[in-house]
Amino acid sequence: MAVLSRQIYVNLPVKDLNASKAFFKAIGFEFNMQFSDEKAACLVVGENIFAMLLQEEYFRTFTNKDIADTSKSTEVLIAISADSREDVDGIASRAIAAGAKSNGSIDHGFMYQTSFDDLDGHTWEVAYMDPSALEG
Repeated sequence: MAVLSRQIYVNLPVKDLNASKAFFKAIGFEFNMQFSDEKAACLVVGENIFAMLLQEEYFRTFTNKDIADTSKSTEVLIAISADSREDVDGIASRAIAAGAKSNGSIDHGFMYQTSFDDLDGHTWEVAYMDPSALEG
């Protein structure tokens, strides 16, 4: 069996696509314009990882279920890695400055993480794990 190079696309409903794009640009993310238009924006999270920010009306065309009310429930926790503790704090600081709600930080010693809710209430966790802690 051949090993496939997989990509992941997380689809997230957003109320205001332009505001969401500005928010993620302020944090330091880029968009793949090949998969973006007036209804959707392809946020590049990593080499093969993307978040499709979809206007709520457009998002509804992909599901028969209700869209989660993120002020009352959590539909997903999106976790991304960072290169250092400083990188964790930098991403979080830029997110807060761009309008995110901080959920605080946790220091486990071997792992440092923080989380924030974006403009639409989606929770993003940013974590750095010390590679030396993984060694036996």
